[in-house]
Amino acid sequence: MTPSARTLLLGALVLCALGDAAPTPRGHCAGNRCFALFQDPEDFDGARKGCRVSGGDLVDLVDVVDERVLEILSVHGSYWVSRNDTPAETTAGLQSCPIVSSDTGGYKPLWEPCTGTRRGYLCAYQIAEPCMGLQAGGGAHVNYTTPMGFRADGSETFPPGTIAVEVGGTFANSKHVCFSADWIRAPWTCEVLGGGCEHNCSSEPKTCVCPAGKILHRNKISCTADPCESNPCMGEGEECRNTKEGFQCVCRDGFVEEDGDCVDVTICERCEHMTCQKFNSVYRCTCREGFRSAAHDPTKCEVVCTEKDCPAMCDRNNQDLCYCPEGYIKVKHGGETICTAISDCEEQCDHRCETLSGGGRCVCHEGFKLHEDMATCVPITEEEEEGSGATPLPLLPNPGSSGPPAVSSYMKTGSVLGISVLAALCAALMYLLIRSAARRCGRLQISSIKRQDMDIFYLQQVTSETYKRLSLDTQSRSNF
Repeated sequence: MTPSARTLLLGALVLCALGDAAPTPRGHCAGNRCFALFQDPEDFDGARKGCRVSGGDLVDLVDVVDERVLEILSVHGSYWVSRNDTPAETTAGLQSCPIVSSDTGGYKPLWEPCTGTRRGYLCAYQIAEPCMGLQAGGGAHVNYTTPMGFRADGSETFPPGTIAVEVGGTFANSKHVCFSADWIRAPWTCEVLGGGCEHNCSSEPKTCVCPAGKILHRNKISCTADPCESNPCMGEGEECRNTKEGFQCVCRDGFVEEDGDCVDVTICERCEHMTCQKFNSVYRCTCREGFRSAAHDPTKCEVVCTEKDCPAMCDRNNQDLCYCPEGYIKVKHGGETICTAISDCEEQCDHRCETLSGGGRCVCHEGFKLHEDMATCVPITEEEEEGSGATPLPLLPNPGSSGPPAVSSYMKTGSVLGISVLAALCAALMYLLIRSAARRCGRLQISSIKRQDMDIFYLQQVTSETYKRLSLDTQSRSNF
């Protein structure tokens, strides 16, 4: 790992550990060295540990002689420093440790008990591959925060991992990080300080992500309230679109802007002849010459027929599937399907014409059916009357008609004929029942009209005992 990479990683860890600690330490960097003032009350051992945690060490007394550094850091009070020419084991056994103090006027090195508490301590750092100051546009002010956790505003150089924020009002104009003596603009790699994003960072593609209800600021790192969240675009066909300046009301898909309004043009996508024109600020489908818009569907086109008879529009793959314009009906003539005007329906139909909504049809009198030419009526045969299973060919109304198809006259005739046959069968059955009953009743009445003195003879098996009983009965009747 290069020194710049190590410093950047260390800086990230230090910044995470410091969090929102206050006050922010001050520092100054020049060349390959940095000095920082930490105002954390500590004894000598605590001060030395504090410097080493951030990758530095206590400032040596030799450096303290340079009062220019102390003035830049605005040192007021007494702070712990070190004597690097003293062996570590000797320093550990000292009862007094060096400090620098401004309490006696000027900056003088003094010795105080090592276990005492001072206002803070001064740290020194060695840096490699530092960055020069960031060139901000328009002379904007730039705030620098080093990975050691101190502010380095006004420094000549900056250690790797330093975050440079170009101040631009409520939101920063930009954010950069120092790496290998160069400034990298945010968003950078998400693994390093979250890519410099205010909220979340996405690696693929490398960009900052905002929570719901917010949008990405034009600086590409901050999040601001979404102006479209309140739905400010209320015009017909309008939608809100975020811009760098805020938001803009634009026309949705299927609408075009004309004179400041969004006009619906979705009907143009469904036009049968693919032509569309605007009439009174409304787009409508138009048809090629010789055609007109169908009344039942404004996106469809139908043939314009100015004569009494016109050729029907038939499917190339199915000549039986033909269409006529509104006000005309289909009629087969000479093997060709034509369209004839409803007003001339009576002339075309063999019996009579039945006018429907948007069309007409020929119908036949009772006992007749419509021929395949849909105009001629032919008699219904006996086989058809007895229900041979043959289905009469119906004549459909004009396709433009929205009304239900009428019941054919021969269908009505068949129904009446069936009812008549059923009634005749019922009558015959009733006649046979009455006749049978009359015969039975007649037999019962014959015996009742005979003479009262007529003897009734019974036939039964004759035995000797029966013969004797019958003789006695005869004698008894003689006596009476």
